[in-house]
Amino acid sequence: MKESNKELLRALTLKDAVGVGLGAIIGAGIFVVTGVAAGVSGPAFLAGLIVAGIIATFNALSSAQLAGVYPHSGGTYEYGYRLLNPAFGFSAGWMFLLSKLSAAGVVAIGFGSYFYQLAPVGSPLAISIAAVLLLTIANYFGIKKAGTLNLIIVSVTLLSLIYLVFSGIPAASAENFKPFAPFGISGIAEASALLFFAFTGYARIATLAEEVRKPEKTIPRAVIITIITAIVLYAAVSVVAVGVIGAESMAASKSPLQVVAEALSAPAVKTVTTIGASTAMLGVLLSQILGISRMMLAMGRRNDLPTFFQSIHRTHRVPHIGIIITGAIILLLTVIGSFEFIVRAASFTILLYYSVTNIAALKQPRNEQIYGKAIPVLGLAGCVLMSVSLPLNVIITGLGLLLAGFLLRFLFHKLTPA
Repeated sequence: MKESNKELLRALTLKDAVGVGLGAIIGAGIFVVTGVAAGVSGPAFLAGLIVAGIIATFNALSSAQLAGVYPHSGGTYEYGYRLLNPAFGFSAGWMFLLSKLSAAGVVAIGFGSYFYQLAPVGSPLAISIAAVLLLTIANYFGIKKAGTLNLIIVSVTLLSLIYLVFSGIPAASAENFKPFAPFGISGIAEASALLFFAFTGYARIATLAEEVRKPEKTIPRAVIITIITAIVLYAAVSVVAVGVIGAESMAASKSPLQVVAEALSAPAVKTVTTIGASTAMLGVLLSQILGISRMMLAMGRRNDLPTFFQSIHRTHRVPHIGIIITGAIILLLTVIGSFEFIVRAASFTILLYYSVTNIAALKQPRNEQIYGKAIPVLGLAGCVLMSVSLPLNVIITGLGLLLAGFLLRFLFHKLTPA
């Protein structure tokens, strides 16, 4: 089909798509959540990492299978509508927007604090605001420019983490892995739930499916490459971190990898690690703006958001209104602070999103099921088991936010019928 200026531009190659996935995954998870996981399970959080990686892989394969057949913006929002019903689709889209918008504010603030350590100019807040403005502008001027910028950011992050790993191998001690599982199986289970959320950025590739070249081949490959790379990187960094400073020291710090870097004697390793943390936050923020604006586009097309969100820029072929409003909301959250109750409910909303993904994969016609029914069944089971292990207040908050979304949708449809 010939592309028109009313359609998004299919410009992302396999390399670009993998970059988007890695940019979404290698962020706060590897720099912060590994320490939290170490606190609940000791060195055995490494076992939790493997469990989380396996469950994330099941979910990733379901996403890849769906995106290859339905290469449209919106990801699971679209699959829910096409294969299940509007309630499932809207649930996925609404929860995605809430969790990603709120998380983006937190990430922007995190970037400002990290970068200020490298260049103490102005204030951390001013740096955060500048980053949001810069990335919003980069998104506005086309997916190819945003993809190229993302690849640069992700490359810097990867190189910094690889340098940290090789610098830490000689300093690692086997004694720091004993006792391996001081909190038993329950600790490992809790660590796996925490770490699962750190892996979920691969779905950003599916959300941008409408801008990927040869999506039926590129997206499944990109998702698989992304999740394997992320698991290997997380495992390597985590093993070195435990080996160098031990699980207790990781748990005691809000920035455990910087503590690891301080314990090493390699040249400039602390500075390199801080640069990596800064670019990791920047990469996540860029991918958030990409994903949120495309979800707004998809929901605008189905009248679940105002229809002006479906507008596509004639020259740059991007959902420019969605990008501008996404940037404005993130900017506001950066200045006033994100709503904590939404951030706390993010774990529940992510599990709901991926549950819908797996249910949709199960509903696909037989000839579309690349991986059979076993993969989505296992992915769904993993999501359900992790969701029931969450604190009750998190579940109640998540359900309350979902109910609020359906109420707003009902009122909006009454006021502006399609």
